Amino acid sequence: MRFPFSAIVGHDDLRMALLLNAVHPGIGGVLVRGEKGTAKSTIVRALAALLPVVDVVPGCRFACDPANPDPACPDAPHDGADQRAARLVELPVGATEDRLAGSLDLERALTEGVRAYQPGLLAAAHRGVLYVDEVNLLHDHLVDLLLDAAAMGRAHVEREGVSISHAASFLLVGTMNPEEGELRPQLLDRFGLTVHVVSSRDVAVRTEVIRRRLAFETDPAGFAARWTAADAALAEQIVKARTALPGVALPDAELRRIASVCAAFEVDGMRADLVVARTAIAHAAWRGADSVDADDVEVAVRLALPHRRRRDPFDEPGLDEQQLQDALRNAAEQEQEPEPDDDPDGGPDGGGAESHGNAEQPPGDKEQPPGGGTSGDQPPTPPAPAFRARLLEVPGIGEGAPGRRSRAAARNGHTVRPSTVDGHGLHLVGTLSAAAPFQAARGRTGTGLVLRSQDVRLAVREGKESNLVIFCVDASGSMAARKRMSAVTGAVLSLLRDAYQRRDKVGVVTFRGSSAEVALPPTSSVDAAAARLKGLRTGGRTPLADGLLKVRRVLAAERLRDPRRRPLLVLLTDGKATRTAGGRDPMDDAVRAAGMLAADGIANIVVDCEQGYVRLGLAAKVAAVMGGTCLRLADLSADQVSGVVRAARAA
Repeated sequence: MRFPFSAIVGHDDLRMALLLNAVHPGIGGVLVRGEKGTAKSTIVRALAALLPVVDVVPGCRFACDPANPDPACPDAPHDGADQRAARLVELPVGATEDRLAGSLDLERALTEGVRAYQPGLLAAAHRGVLYVDEVNLLHDHLVDLLLDAAAMGRAHVEREGVSISHAASFLLVGTMNPEEGELRPQLLDRFGLTVHVVSSRDVAVRTEVIRRRLAFETDPAGFAARWTAADAALAEQIVKARTALPGVALPDAELRRIASVCAAFEVDGMRADLVVARTAIAHAAWRGADSVDADDVEVAVRLALPHRRRRDPFDEPGLDEQQLQDALRNAAEQEQEPEPDDDPDGGPDGGGAESHGNAEQPPGDKEQPPGGGTSGDQPPTPPAPAFRARLLEVPGIGEGAPGRRSRAAARNGHTVRPSTVDGHGLHLVGTLSAAAPFQAARGRTGTGLVLRSQDVRLAVREGKESNLVIFCVDASGSMAARKRMSAVTGAVLSLLRDAYQRRDKVGVVTFRGSSAEVALPPTSSVDAAAARLKGLRTGGRTPLADGLLKVRRVLAAERLRDPRRRPLLVLLTDGKATRTAGGRDPMDDAVRAAGMLAADGIANIVVDCEQGYVRLGLAAKVAAVMGGTCLRLADLSADQVSGVVRAARAA
């Protein structure tokens, strides 16, 4: 039994976002972000009980409306009418494309020799709710497929000789914990509304949450009965708002207000404007008004724009309250006053571009001399501008978590060949090809194939996996020159952005002074790594060997937690190790530590940060011992690599 929607304490924004989507599914769904244990799943599952019953055609697997059946429905023609409750369909994180979109009905294909379509979860969710828990962990290609269907209201299936198009209009709700990794901004934008859920710090609220949950667990039926009337009232209000929705007017003044606010927040494209308009109309219908006003627009903006403000993967989602109020006020003022003439003096300061000509430029720091470095700490250095990073891969074929970095044997990748011993799922063409030569000998007389166990072929698929990328950053005095450290931090931020897009897990180890430290344990929250890196202090000695040994210990522990995720070490250093107190050659210790990582089979990239006319090439020596690749900082840029390739081809 589901927890009653009306009995959930707090989460007013989330409740409103879900109810508005129930009124107007064209809004585009809700993305619920929040920490664990905040009742995200509970409130979403409770919503299904509030949705009106749907009229369906008996026997139609696609829930066609008898009053307006889909002319392209695979189950047409239709006859009769029936009613059923709106469905809540849950999409598991490990689902395949076949399960989501549907596929060839293998049983009928093999026994009857006909091509028949087996509907997937998109068909099951039509005219109901499709709920994706941990949507940030769902494979990217499935998220793309899901959001395309939600935006168009139809699902298109072109696979295995099947070409099907069917209606797929549903309320899409995704929940996620940002600590486990973010969605790409392109996918964030496809969700209509977003709500960030946090647990209340109010003792009275927390007490009431505990009281109601315990009461529900003790007597689910009795607890639900006490909230039946409240849920019924909400369900009735949804029906009334749906009925009133076509008659709600959107005045030109409010339409201009929507456009003005979206322009003020510099959101990309026009999707935000449309979502805000639909949400404002739904909110007006929800409160029983026949026209949208400024309050409806403000509610819509608060729900539709926070996740569209991210200009960079590491930007925090959300709206600045002062900026929002200013944008709403400016929109109202523009409605009342004509636009002022352009300032003939060249801008609000009256000085034009020349007013910026006397700004002082801070003198650049000089390069530190090679060797031991400095003993004092240096404050964090602003990073250089980020760039598009080249792809760094782990050699071979792995079996790790789905991602976009290295090659991997995968359940959901593209099929590369049939096999009799390994693979995931049936390779239909391979199976039929293996059975075809023996049909006469097996006495086939009908349309179905005569199969034997030895005919079965499995599909060997190959896709991409995510990796554990460990950044080992030299933060010692020999790296502390402003320009050099700025370039290094800019490069690591670029690699972190790349890791974010490729769904990697990341960790950061730094070494300086007398030892190395784990600045960030391995995590899927790449933005946390970026925040730690931006605050990195430099200075002191260069314990290179300690840094490599610390990385080895981190990887050993992580291998126990997630043995299938392959690691990639990215070492950024100039290779200049400081002599130890015992008087040993520091490079001997570094070489021994590098040899241990090589023996562990750790794939690695060494980024040589050495600068100046005289170069010792120590980083390249470390890379050679570890069996890795040594690159210069400039070689990390995908644009730089592309330029070199184009120049070589031109020559």
